[in-house]
Amino acid sequence: MTPGWWPTALATGALLAPYAVGLARRPPTLPAWSPWRTAAWVTGALLVAVAVSPPLAGLAATDHRAHMVQHLLLGMYAPLGLVLGAPARLLLGSVGPARGRRVSHLLHSAPVHVLSHPVPAAVLDVGALFVLYLTPLEAAVRAEPLVRWLVLGHFLAAGCLFTWSIAGTDPAPRRPVVRARALVLVAAAGAHAALAKLLYARAVRAGDVHASHAGAHDAAHRADAAVWMYYGGDGAELLLAVALLATWYRRRSPRARRPAGAVGHARAR
Repeated sequence: MTPGWWPTALATGALLAPYAVGLARRPPTLPAWSPWRTAAWVTGALLVAVAVSPPLAGLAATDHRAHMVQHLLLGMYAPLGLVLGAPARLLLGSVGPARGRRVSHLLHSAPVHVLSHPVPAAVLDVGALFVLYLTPLEAAVRAEPLVRWLVLGHFLAAGCLFTWSIAGTDPAPRRPVVRARALVLVAAAGAHAALAKLLYARAVRAGDVHASHAGAHDAAHRADAAVWMYYGGDGAELLLAVALLATWYRRRSPRARRPAGAVGHARAR
């Protein structure tokens, strides 16, 4: 294994190993863990691995299109799988009562309540894209590897936070009603699309201004990246809307009565 693959190996192991341990430690008295949750988590982890793999990460340092693929994978598609994998529920079901209470207390804390609200989560997720692509930060990302990795980490963390705030299956105390979350999703999707259109228009203007082959080539790549951002974002937001509607449907549908012995583990389902 070459050194360039270490980020991929670390990211994959950091995501898959704890999840596997959680599955192995779940008591047999709890309801069976949904294989769909496991499949979602594994899919999200694999998308993260692809996004940070040397072929894509190396190309992203010079190609705007490859960088946009990283943004879409880490910031929009991988978070869908990771959030739908319900890691907090798995954690609550695989630890003892004392640790479970500490996890529950953390989920009920004020910082988590603020950050998990859809509006702050949308600002951290979509709002940060405006800061990245409309300021000199984009040039710093290309010039400094450390800044690049920090930005990629923000893509993933903010994407997971926003996805969780909209359609997370994990416990989220005081989560807004579905209508409010849907409105924030529509607003965030509109902002994401508006930024993509702005970047496309800037790339087209730059292509008209630059007469050199190199400048026109770079502008064409920027335009392609903006197009991918627009349509790729639409696809991810559509999937997120489907996940939101699924959570609404599950809450409205009648639930089977839980056996008395399962009441204490309700949060871990």
